[in-house]
Amino acid sequence: MDLHDYRDVAENYDRYLEAMYAHDDHHEHFQEFYLRLAQRYGAGGVVDVACGTGAVLLYLAERGIDVDGTDLSEEMCRVAAEKAAALGLRLNIMPADMTVFSSGRKYSLAIIARSGFMHLPTQELQIRALTNLRGQLLPGGILTLNTFDPWPPMQAQQMQTTQEDYSFRLEYVNSAGNREKIYNAITYDPYSQQMRGNWKFEEYNAKGEVIGVRIRPLLMRQTTRWEMRLLATLCGFEVMDIYRGYNGDKEDLSDLSTAAKYRGNLIWILRRKD
Repeated sequence: MDLHDYRDVAENYDRYLEAMYAHDDHHEHFQEFYLRLAQRYGAGGVVDVACGTGAVLLYLAERGIDVDGTDLSEEMCRVAAEKAAALGLRLNIMPADMTVFSSGRKYSLAIIARSGFMHLPTQELQIRALTNLRGQLLPGGILTLNTFDPWPPMQAQQMQTTQEDYSFRLEYVNSAGNREKIYNAITYDPYSQQMRGNWKFEEYNAKGEVIGVRIRPLLMRQTTRWEMRLLATLCGFEVMDIYRGYNGDKEDLSDLSTAAKYRGNLIWILRRKD
């Protein structure tokens, strides 16, 4: 299982992400970014793949975009559906693996926001997902997904740690109204390009006493620019643009360097070739 498959994580996901993104995770204006993409490319329908608890999905739907949602985690889909119902929205939100997902319709835009694509832990699964999602798009349809440039100093550090070497990440208030601290322990394998580890959640009562500890696993894969470009081409896409974060700054498409020059999301805009 992955971090996101657990009920406690899904129920608190929005809460701890708000605390996380308040600091240095470079997610300012991400909802507006996807709204602009949907307005530009989504006339034939939009699907939010790895929709999580619906941050992008619900934002688009509330603004009149024809959008469906899907996520591997049934718990995430449940929370997203509950939020949609509370807003009076009737949406198709389907638990499904992006490597085999099919809703029975085609879309002009598929969105994999934030780190959804990076949770595919092998190149084989990445290829299967890209190939499948190409098949869910209309001719000339657009797929957008995120990666980040591997950062060698962090990789070197993570190659020396274990899955029990925890470091403090953030503090937030959980759905029960209790203060909770999150610690990460992440290792990196340069051969598989996988980041593997655990998140530890410590819950405190009003007296500051620890009343619960939960360990949840995490597995992600880093993908370099040149590899992502090759994967896109192999799976029937062409790279139209790469954005450096959500403020509209574009990267040089000819830059295939593998070392990080920008610590944040690279947002790929891929067009289905026909």
